[in-house]
Amino acid sequence: PILYGYFRSSCSWRVRIALALKGISYDLVPVNLLKDGGQQFSAEFKAVNPMQQVPALKIDGITLSQSLAIIHYLEDTHPTPRLLPQDPKKRAQVRMIADHIVSGIQPLQNLNVLKQIGEKKTEWAQNCIASGFQALEQILQHTAGRYCVGDEVSMADLCLVPQVFNAERFKVDMGPYPTITRINKALLELEAFKVSHPSRQPDTPAELRA
Repeated sequence: PILYGYFRSSCSWRVRIALALKGISYDLVPVNLLKDGGQQFSAEFKAVNPMQQVPALKIDGITLSQSLAIIHYLEDTHPTPRLLPQDPKKRAQVRMIADHIVSGIQPLQNLNVLKQIGEKKTEWAQNCIASGFQALEQILQHTAGRYCVGDEVSMADLCLVPQVFNAERFKVDMGPYPTITRINKALLELEAFKVSHPSRQPDTPAELRA
């Protein structure tokens, strides 16, 4: 498999965690979202992903984009360890939390949106993340065990950790979100989350390396 990604892209990080958990080795093609006006806008990368976004994964003769679509494919083709619970209620909760982050928080504070916002981009990002985290904290109080849904790592956790990383980058006060903070801390102790961390990627700038 070939993963097109960027070290600090939260969407790319979700996929890196899934690949690490499932023990799938891959080659990385870095796509620098800032360099040369954004390498994602090159004709070469547009041929890989017409949406001009990372990640994209070439695997089994197909090219997939959109992090959750990629994770669902990996779940279908490499079912161990399981990232979606077998219980229909828990499975629905995992999907709900993942969608909450992937649709309701992350796109509002991603690079394309912040470029449009301009000078107030930090304040904008903080507000978007805080309003999403207020709801997420309430949801997790009903679903969480050690992790987002019970005591097994799920697709929801793959979405949570990169989003907390974004929150910390934008200096969001995490005090009001003790459940999110606790789960994030527990997940960051797991090897798959460590090796996939933005500070440990081949394209991580030297000054940001772990």
